[in-house]
Amino acid sequence: MKMYVGNLSFQTTSQELQDVFAQHGEVTDVHLPTDRESGRPRGFGFVTMGSKDAMESAIKALDGSDLDGRSIKVNEARPREDRGGGGGRY
Repeated sequence: MKMYVGNLSFQTTSQELQDVFAQHGEVTDVHLPTDRESGRPRGFGFVTMGSKDAMESAIKALDGSDLDGRSIKVNEARPREDRGGGGGRY
């Protein structure tokens, strides 16, 4: 029941997201990725809810809503694509 939350303000904290999404059901995890080099938030995050009903309620209520002066985008997270990687030399 993981959701993608986009267009977040760099000032938005994981606790704020927890509080906002908890109004729609149990929040089991909040993750705000940070930039590897600067350590700053990247402007998006992931919120995991305890049930599909809670997730659907949160998406319906919060997609397009205002949080910290930004209109946030909320939708069901898609599985991460395998981007290959590993690098190295041949």
